[in-house]
Amino acid sequence: MNRNFRTLDDMGNIAGQVVLVREDLNVPMADGAVSDDTRLRAAVPTVAELADKGARVVLLAHFGRPKGERTPDLSLALVTRPFEQVLGRPVRFVDDQGASEAIALLKDGDVAILENTRFDAGEEKNASETIDRLAALGDLYVNDAFSAAHRAHASTEGIAKKLPAFAGRQMEAELDALEKALGTPEHPVAAVVGGAKVSSKLDVLKHLVGRVDHLIIGGGMANTFLAARGVNVGKSLCEHDLTGTAEEIFDAADRAGCTIHLPYDVVVSKEFAANPPSLRSCNVHEVAADEMILDIGPAATEALADVLKNCRTLVWNGPLGAFETPPFDAATMALARTTAALTRDGSLVSVAGGGDTVAALNQAGVADAMTFVSTAGGAFLEWMEGKELPGVKALAR
Repeated sequence: MNRNFRTLDDMGNIAGQVVLVREDLNVPMADGAVSDDTRLRAAVPTVAELADKGARVVLLAHFGRPKGERTPDLSLALVTRPFEQVLGRPVRFVDDQGASEAIALLKDGDVAILENTRFDAGEEKNASETIDRLAALGDLYVNDAFSAAHRAHASTEGIAKKLPAFAGRQMEAELDALEKALGTPEHPVAAVVGGAKVSSKLDVLKHLVGRVDHLIIGGGMANTFLAARGVNVGKSLCEHDLTGTAEEIFDAADRAGCTIHLPYDVVVSKEFAANPPSLRSCNVHEVAADEMILDIGPAATEALADVLKNCRTLVWNGPLGAFETPPFDAATMALARTTAALTRDGSLVSVAGGGDTVAALNQAGVADAMTFVSTAGGAFLEWMEGKELPGVKALAR
């Protein structure tokens, strides 16, 4: 693969060098304990490899939104022990005050976590003094946090211009997967875009119609497109003021030769609750005034599976229905299982991202079967919008 960034393979002999590694350690906490260690586990390959090569590894990360204030309950000291357990080797915590003295005491192969980068108000401003302070702590820089790459902050972008910069294993895997999915994909390409509101995914939809062959629209946003086509969507979530924008996207898709897929049968109910008595499936033109569309119907779900069987690449962001509440998870679960089967067969490259999407794939039990699942939210969306991510651009050779 023709990459325009350097990886750990390009680093040479790093024994004794201090390597500053930007990771995403911004994990959820409950009662003082880490409630989901996915991001900690994702950091392990890069950190372990650098330590095994004799580097003195210092992790940079943010934690919460302290906005430049030193807030004890947002100290990365809270994450140091949990990361040590996941890594399986000692990890020390380094306060940012007196950091250079503490880092000077590290031995080859040691791992340390520096205090929350956002305790410094200059971090989010990408301030030159903050960049200089961080860069002075190390010899080399590795960015392994794609999920923070859409922000031009001191620890994600500024420092990459001061020190020799490389992509970590997680970043490398993410960029390779995204290149396969939308950079130079194998056609036909399908995109599933779901979620509540068209307004939050407008830029994504506008960008994708020119890049993919099939655009599958689900979730509440499908209702806005149905309304634009003259369908009465009853009490469904719908942005009626954006039907004109939906028409523009239909027109752009026509010009680009992209087929937009909307459901022709839907699952409706008079109330949004688990397994409600008023639940039924119907044609989209049969939605009553007091009903809400809460999922794609079984016939449309089957038709979408047939679309995917004829595609080589799939990008997925957002569920098809209100998947957190059964039985409105049926379409999302069914399409997820179809995607997994096609990926296992080797006929489909499947790349998914965004919090809801990852949760839905885990719920279907198929996250491991996908070609690549991105844990990034905002960065994944901005990439789907075709935007250049500052943290990635800064790694360019």
